[in-house]
Amino acid sequence: MKCPFCNSEDTKVVDSRSFMDGYSIKRRRECIKCEKRFTTFEKVEETPLFIVKKDKRRDRFDRNKLMRGLVAATVKRNISRESLETFVLEIEKTIQNSLRGEITTQELGEMVMERLKSIDQVAYVRFASVYKEFNDIKSFIEIVEDINKDNDKKD
Repeated sequence: MKCPFCNSEDTKVVDSRSFMDGYSIKRRRECIKCEKRFTTFEKVEETPLFIVKKDKRRDRFDRNKLMRGLVAATVKRNISRESLETFVLEIEKTIQNSLRGEITTQELGEMVMERLKSIDQVAYVRFASVYKEFNDIKSFIEIVEDINKDNDKKD
């Protein structure tokens, strides 16, 4: 592993630990030459996943794009970055474990909304408003009423 500071290939692992619920390894490394430390991550290479868009185009699954959507939905909410990383990883694993190489944007959106609803209702409404392309206040009211119905069933 090359040092990001001096480009030396002579580095050593100082510490390794499981990261993201065991799906990857976080390593602290130290450069022998310049003695600076840096962090690397290691994860299993998986088969590529594809998202089938509304217009039938197929794009490669981009976890960063999903993460950006979740970050936007959870702004000023008490949800940590690590929780969001785990959330995205769980979605990705669910798709991988389905043994399908592709998923529609509709299936992905519903999967995300279902999980987000149990984590944070405000983030759920925010995400749904973008995903479902709300055009009027009536759509917002309907989704909030659905949340209230679910809450009433739990009580």
